[in-house]
Amino acid sequence: MNLLGVLEGILFVVGDEGITLNAVCEIMNISAEEAKSLLLELRASYEKEERGIRISYLGDAFKLTTKKEHKEYYEKLIENPNTNLLSNAALETLAIIAYNQPITRVEIDELRGVSCSHIIRKLVAKGLVKEAGKSEMPGRPNLYKTTSEFLDYFGLATLADLPEIKENKNAEDEKELFTSIYKENNEEKQIA
Repeated sequence: MNLLGVLEGILFVVGDEGITLNAVCEIMNISAEEAKSLLLELRASYEKEERGIRISYLGDAFKLTTKKEHKEYYEKLIENPNTNLLSNAALETLAIIAYNQPITRVEIDELRGVSCSHIIRKLVAKGLVKEAGKSEMPGRPNLYKTTSEFLDYFGLATLADLPEIKENKNAEDEKELFTSIYKENNEEKQIA
């Protein structure tokens, strides 16, 4: 198995949270020396001019980050109205954050059922979401909440203006339908 590829995938999946050297060793079942060697090798391959990302060591964690020398292009991307459209996944993630803030990435992932780290990074870059401190959960993950730009984007004065979430009455109706069918079938068996 290509351990460099595994490490690259791990760094991508952990996203903004990053990963410690000890966690890399534990997940990949390798020694600290091996992990350091792999990180240095992968970092060297990212430092080539034709690559757009690098491995940074920030706050005791390794993270994939963009290269500072490409900053002007990233700014254009964010400012371009054609790229400012939000995908359905981004809208869903944004709604989860808006209605449950402050919330951690792991909690968002659990509610959506898929990893949202990439989407959260985009929402932060667009200024619709921001970090709002650290959770008391183990590992002290970042908490996220919406910004005033979020309110502006959706034409809201305050978060209280968010539409109410209505309960799904169909679920209750389906339960009653199941119960009534079950009772009918049970009664038919008793009569026969």
